[in-house]
Amino acid sequence: MPKTLYMKLYTTLKEDIIHGVYPYGAKLPSKRVLVQEYQVSMMTVEHALNILKMEGYIDSNPRSGFVVIYKEGDLLNGEQEKPVQFQEAALELEAFPYSTYAKALRKVLSCGPQAYLRKPEKKGILELRTALAKYLRRARGMEVHPSQIIIGSGATYFYTLIAFMLAKEGIFGLENPGYEKIASTYRAAGVQIEWLEMGADGIQASALAQSKARVLHITPYHSYPSGISASPSKRRAYVEWALANDAIIVEDDYASEFALTPKPFDTLFSQEQDAKIIYVNTFSKTISPSLRVAYMILPKSLLDLYEEKAGFYSCSVSTISQMTITELLEDGSFERHINRVRRLKRKGG
Repeated sequence: MPKTLYMKLYTTLKEDIIHGVYPYGAKLPSKRVLVQEYQVSMMTVEHALNILKMEGYIDSNPRSGFVVIYKEGDLLNGEQEKPVQFQEAALELEAFPYSTYAKALRKVLSCGPQAYLRKPEKKGILELRTALAKYLRRARGMEVHPSQIIIGSGATYFYTLIAFMLAKEGIFGLENPGYEKIASTYRAAGVQIEWLEMGADGIQASALAQSKARVLHITPYHSYPSGISASPSKRRAYVEWALANDAIIVEDDYASEFALTPKPFDTLFSQEQDAKIIYVNTFSKTISPSLRVAYMILPKSLLDLYEEKAGFYSCSVSTISQMTITELLEDGSFERHINRVRRLKRKGG
């Protein structure tokens, strides 16, 4: 899908910020200068700047224009952060249209029982994993091969597999406050937990700098129950911590497609190909909790470990459910639903 002009400008400015062309505290060129430099309209410039501001790369100053607030290295430097008072934040989403799902299901049923009653491959049917890889590349900027994708019955199922895979790595670091079911699942699998205190935009710098964790389980978008979303600086700092400590990140990314920005949040997985980042997402929020369908993406460096520790597990999702989701991805219904809900949320309705 070709990028719009404002998304091209957003991407260019974001890359300049990340690579230090505009360092922390620097002022961006004025809107008029950007219009002239990139030969685009004022509306295009304003759209691009608004996305950068909403995502936390820049902030506006009434008298000084836009100032860069993205910086690297916070967690590695052990910078102190003030604790914050949390209020539980619910994430209310618009239901997936039943008629659309029913239409996709009818199309699958028309293929005949030889198609939808077949036993799925251990990682999930290839059709769904291929459709997911295309969707993630198109919508999330994630370069993923179908062999890296595993389909399973909910995120909790994958927490268990991750525990089996990584138990020998050592301590698992979790957000505090965090989703209790994550901790309960890891404890049940015999994993040692370390709670890491949250600050205003993610795990406090000092907490992670002092942590003995070798695996970090985070929810960068809308952490439950605090509702906190990690800033771009914090998300980059998580990646730097993993690279510096040869550690592993579990990126629990439920419902990030519904971010209020005109585009979904960038994933940690897409930021750094050399980092060991396991990505987990679910269709429970985006389609229906009753489906109990989720997916896990492994970095190529962990595929052999997965096959050794958990590759013998059979896929826990029915073929008919997988084929129905495949149809929703391939005919565009899934993305149309995501875009519709995001538009409604931005309008406040």
